[in-house]
Amino acid sequence: MDPYSIIKYPLSTEKSIRLMESENKLVFVVNKKSTKKEIRKAIEEMFKVEIEDVNTFVNADGEKRAYIKFSAKNPAIDIATQMGLM
Repeated sequence: MDPYSIIKYPLSTEKSIRLMESENKLVFVVNKKSTKKEIRKAIEEMFKVEIEDVNTFVNADGEKRAYIKFSAKNPAIDIATQMGLM
C-alpha cells in the first residue's frame, strides 16, 4: 500500500506541539482502515526514521489519529521542520 494513502496529514495543535517537545512524538491523521504496522511502515518509508511506538485513536467524528513516538536519534522537531510545521 502507498504510504501517502495511509498518512493523510500531520496535526499541529497545541497538544501535538507539546507532545513533540516533551515526548518526541508527532500526531498524524491517518486512513481509518490502516493498522499500526502499516502506519509504522509508512512513516519509516516517508521520513527514513526509526519509530519506537505507534498508538492510534479514533475521535468522535470518526477521524483516526496516530501518535508516533520516534527513537532518540530521530528528534520529532527535525521531522516537523522537514514537513514545514515549524
